[in-house]
Amino acid sequence: MLTQLDNFYLQKDEPVKGCLLALRQIILKQDADITAAWKYGMPCFCYKGKMFCYLWVHKKLLQPYIGIVEGKRFDHPALIIEKRSRMKIMLFNPDEDLPLETFEAILKLAIDLYKTGVIKIR
Repeated sequence: MLTQLDNFYLQKDEPVKGCLLALRQIILKQDADITAAWKYGMPCFCYKGKMFCYLWVHKKLLQPYIGIVEGKRFDHPALIIEKRSRMKIMLFNPDEDLPLETFEAILKLAIDLYKTGVIKIR
């Protein structure tokens, strides 16, 4: 039986589905301590059990994006804050190649917040 997490990806149309699945794979390969979870009705990724990012589709732009939970703690030109106070997002055009270098650099900045103790892990 499929889980809600599986269904999130499978119910999307291409090319958004393929983009989200590629983002998921890239996130999970960054560190052995990253796990995928279904929280708050969306696919989330946790570092040692603490949520650090999530995937979603922008309601107005209809583009996939990654939300960085503690995005306010660092600056990167590819991240936007919109009307959020804590989180920043990075949008992806599903019709173009993923900006892999930029994406992985942002993931590293986010994960380093947890690895260095800036964000406390239980």
